[in-house]
Amino acid sequence: MLLFMPFFGSQSMSKFSFSKSISSAADEMRQPVVAQVLPELHLGGVERGTVEVAKAVIAAGGKAVVISNGGQLEVQLQRIGATHVKLPVHSKNPLKWGGIRRDVKKALMEHGADIVHVRSRAPAWIALPAAKALGLATISTIHGKFGTTSFFKRRYNAKLLSADHVIAISHFIKSQIETHFRKYDVTDKLTVIHRGVDDGYFDASAVKQGRTINEAVRLALPDDKPVVMMPARPTAWKGHEILLRAVAKMPERDFTLVLLGIVGAQDKFYQHIEGLVRQLGLESMVRLAAASKDMPAAMMLADVVVMPSIEPEPFGRVAIEAQAMGRPVVAFDHGGACESITDGETGYLATPQDAKNLGEKIAQALALGPRQRKKFAATARNHIEASFTVDTMCAQTIALYDACLKKN
Repeated sequence: MLLFMPFFGSQSMSKFSFSKSISSAADEMRQPVVAQVLPELHLGGVERGTVEVAKAVIAAGGKAVVISNGGQLEVQLQRIGATHVKLPVHSKNPLKWGGIRRDVKKALMEHGADIVHVRSRAPAWIALPAAKALGLATISTIHGKFGTTSFFKRRYNAKLLSADHVIAISHFIKSQIETHFRKYDVTDKLTVIHRGVDDGYFDASAVKQGRTINEAVRLALPDDKPVVMMPARPTAWKGHEILLRAVAKMPERDFTLVLLGIVGAQDKFYQHIEGLVRQLGLESMVRLAAASKDMPAAMMLADVVVMPSIEPEPFGRVAIEAQAMGRPVVAFDHGGACESITDGETGYLATPQDAKNLGEKIAQALALGPRQRKKFAATARNHIEASFTVDTMCAQTIALYDACLKKN
């Protein structure tokens, strides 16, 4: 039986130590091994969370293995001392799953895995049967909205629920699972672990002036106007259109609106947004920009950060990054945003789908005076440090590993 024995405070993670007793004549002791399985290792939130948990496992004295089809973050795994096994676990072709599953099973045996943590649906179909055949403890994380009307899609999604324990990244996602998958009766094995922000990286005091100057030049920002910033992937449900319509309705528009991440989008989406800017007569105040390679510096330039997703965010990492930087964030009052934003204290929550109210909340955030803004920033930063850091996320994940393995 593998036991994680965490030594951490109520809100933050420090060192862990744990060991595995192996029934043998010598009662050999060895490192526990946690294998995380996800489709690929690109630059998304799921992938970053995987690296963060791998780092925590190693800091705890264990061995971290990641199985994926590879990507940019492989180098980060190497730097922290984790092991990466490249296998096509991203495949959605059921005809290929049998062969891939055999390779995954072989990898789990070779690396002496004790627990398997899957983070997506195709890897769940491939890796969970392999893990269960070996008698290993299993955990899944559900990162996205889970409801669907298609029988086959529901069956495909439900595979994640067959793990010994299931992590939901927000109470919103937990409620979605319980609503749409009642017959699976998984409430007792559901745990909410919010995603965390690196509060050392997203820290206003750590950003040197040169970095913000570089971003200001890149974005061609004027020196004499407040900045409202929307950092988001170029996807319609993120709310670019409703934000532009909200701004167009505002009686006072003496600020610069930056849509960060829109440049480099698919041509049709970019052209649609560019055309809407012209149609609404907002050309002089809107900056359409590529994603930043230095988000803390970019957020330092923002007086208000906006996350106007028209569909509920499963969690919403932008909201916690902005609050960690001491920036008021405006979002719609639905999904994961409600869980990380304290309305009127660390940000503002607008009526969902209401462009006029969204504009009113942005105006309210822009109207904060220097003393109010300083108080707002301190409250937001303290709020994140208390509940939404990477350390907190990793501590809760390690504790769940321990609980599951004690039962296994």
